Amino acid sequence: MQTATENERKYDVPSGFALPEVAGAGGVSGAGEAETHQLDATYFDTEDLRLARNKLTLRRRTGGTDAGWHLKTPGDGSARTEHRLPLTDGDEVPAELVAMVRSVARTRPLRPVATLRTRRVETPLCDADGRTLALVAQDQVEASTDDGTQRWEELEVELVDGGPEVLEAVEGLLAAAGATRAAGPSKLARALGDRLAVPKTGKRRRTDPVLRYAREQRDAIEAQDQAVRAGDAEAVHKMRVGTRRLRSTLKTFKDAFDPERAQFLNGELRWLAHCLGAVRDGQVLEGKLVAAAEAFPEVADRIRAKLDDDVTRGRQALVEALDSDRYLGLLDAVDTLVDEGRPDDGGALRRVRKVLHRADALLDTAVADGVDAELHEARKKYKQARYAVEVFAPAAGKPGKKLISALTDLQDVLGAHQDSVVAREVLREVARTAPDAFDYGVLYARQQRVGEDTFHELPAVIAASRHKKLRSWLG
Repeated sequence: MQTATENERKYDVPSGFALPEVAGAGGVSGAGEAETHQLDATYFDTEDLRLARNKLTLRRRTGGTDAGWHLKTPGDGSARTEHRLPLTDGDEVPAELVAMVRSVARTRPLRPVATLRTRRVETPLCDADGRTLALVAQDQVEASTDDGTQRWEELEVELVDGGPEVLEAVEGLLAAAGATRAAGPSKLARALGDRLAVPKTGKRRRTDPVLRYAREQRDAIEAQDQAVRAGDAEAVHKMRVGTRRLRSTLKTFKDAFDPERAQFLNGELRWLAHCLGAVRDGQVLEGKLVAAAEAFPEVADRIRAKLDDDVTRGRQALVEALDSDRYLGLLDAVDTLVDEGRPDDGGALRRVRKVLHRADALLDTAVADGVDAELHEARKKYKQARYAVEVFAPAAGKPGKKLISALTDLQDVLGAHQDSVVAREVLREVARTAPDAFDYGVLYARQQRVGEDTFHELPAVIAASRHKKLRSWLG
């Protein structure tokens, strides 16, 4: 599969639009020789257009210079990423692309939803050395869907070797000639028209902060799917955080959700978080332990081998989980739960205070007892408290941000302490089969010291997180 990043702008143009003189625009020396192509594209989606609604475009196209199967996914800013596979006979979507949209399409079949025939006149914009800075595509489009046929003209400017200044300069010339920014994001969106419109409910519902936050976590989980499958460590972290935040929301704000569905989903999210943790924990621990063992190369190699093996097995299990029907059922259950949630009854902020006070009490006991397991439980409770605070922090402004920052600092210290505990367990395990355990003992003592140091850091971050001004907005 080939991958390319598209950075382009689209314009609506009147019939018979003529490309203006572009020499001098953003380093453009002149226009090269134009080429004409006939493009025929069939677009695939679910019956309810789940791909298009999630800004995914899947098509089979013939003609032009890049005939084949294309899947466009959102990129950074106005850019999009296009995944390409060679042309195949028939309309069966290649398995690789089906896998890439599985978390969105779920169990719904992919079928043709639109056919576009485009006569394209493609003109390169070149600099003085003959490099192509951008391509201008003037398209005459005929789009056919179940609702009938439409025809229109449009224009695209896509960067090749040029920078964003080329797009800006060319846009000014096009605007002067009568072009306007395209009303829709794509040809497909224009072809589907009203079918992509959000249904009107009749009465406007205010945005509930708890339900909004839950939907954001649902979207975060789905958004990381492909990157997690590709082995992106940061995506694994982000998906795991999304599952944790959603589980925490279900627990803290019980009254907002159907109890039976919430109980089922809590178990499924725990399962997914466990699969993600089997990868993420090993990645984080390896980075810390291998660096700490730098002075002991053989020890570092043994630790790396053990944790690499853990991560590899964890990644295999994680991909199997994401390919399972259980995962698709989890996503469907999340959709149903958050879309049918109940607005705040007025007690949500009280629940935030309650979970925060509970975390304070657990930590006070843990510090007094000096027990690692109790500190770990307090850390988990503070995560729940911070996620609950995040729900209402945007409305609180600066005090809300400062409280989240203080709770994050506290969690970081507790997290560093727990990492030292886990690191000691790993060192003990690896040392069992080592020919000489002395070096492991040295590293073990250092991790023990990390635990002691982080324990002594706690009073300062605890005091900072409990400053009255930071919590006053909670009531």
